[in-house]
Amino acid sequence: MKEMKLVYNIVLLSLGLFIAIYSYGCKETISDTNVDQNIVTIGNQVWMTKNLDVSTFRNGDPIFEARTMDEWYRAGDDKRPAWCYYENDPANGTKYGKLYNWYAVNDPRGLVPNGWHVPSDEEWTVLTNYLGGAENAGAKMKSKTGWFQEGNGTNSSGFSGLPGGERDGWGTFYEIGNYGSWWSSTEVINTYTAWSRYLRYNVGNAFRDSIPNYKNFGLSVRCLKD
Repeated sequence: MKEMKLVYNIVLLSLGLFIAIYSYGCKETISDTNVDQNIVTIGNQVWMTKNLDVSTFRNGDPIFEARTMDEWYRAGDDKRPAWCYYENDPANGTKYGKLYNWYAVNDPRGLVPNGWHVPSDEEWTVLTNYLGGAENAGAKMKSKTGWFQEGNGTNSSGFSGLPGGERDGWGTFYEIGNYGSWWSSTEVINTYTAWSRYLRYNVGNAFRDSIPNYKNFGLSVRCLKD
C-alpha cells in the first residue's frame, strides 16, 4: 500500500508540474499576441502604435542602459549601442517607450522583433505622403491627448504619436510633452547624422530632419512590418 501511495503522489506531483509549465507557456503566448493588437494599417504599411521598449537585441544580447550623462556621452563617443528612459524614469518608459541612440538602431544584431524593421527615410516619406504630405500628416499622426497646451492631433491615421522627448549627445533630456521624434534607419551620407521624423505640439506638420539628430542622440523608435 505504501508503494502504491508513493507512486500516486509522484503522479500527482508530475501532473501539477506539467500544468504549471503549460500555464506559464499560455501566459507567454497571450503576452505575445498583445504585440499584434498594437498595430495599425496605414495605406499599404503596417505600423506598431507604440514606441519600442526593448532592452535586448533580437539575438538576446543586452543593450547598454546609459543612465548618467557621462555614460550616455561615452556610449555615443564610442559608437556603442545604448538606451535610456526619459530622465531615467521607468514610468516614462511605460508611456513613451525607450530612447535609443542610432548605433542601437543600426546594430546588425537587430533592434526590433522578427518580422519588423526600423523604417527607412523613404518609408517614412511613403507614410507622410499617404497622409496628405508632410504639412498635413503631423496632425493625423499625433495622439488626441498628451501634448503640451492642447497641441493634440486628430490621430485619424491611428499612428498615436506621443511627445516622448529626446536626449542629446551630452546626456541632457528635453522637450517631453512638446516634441516626439523617431529614428529612420537611413544615415546621411558623409555626416555624423541620420534622418528622422518629428512632431511638435504647436504645428500640424511632420518634419523630416537630420540636424541636430546626431547619431549619439536618443530618439524614439517605431517598428514597421516587413
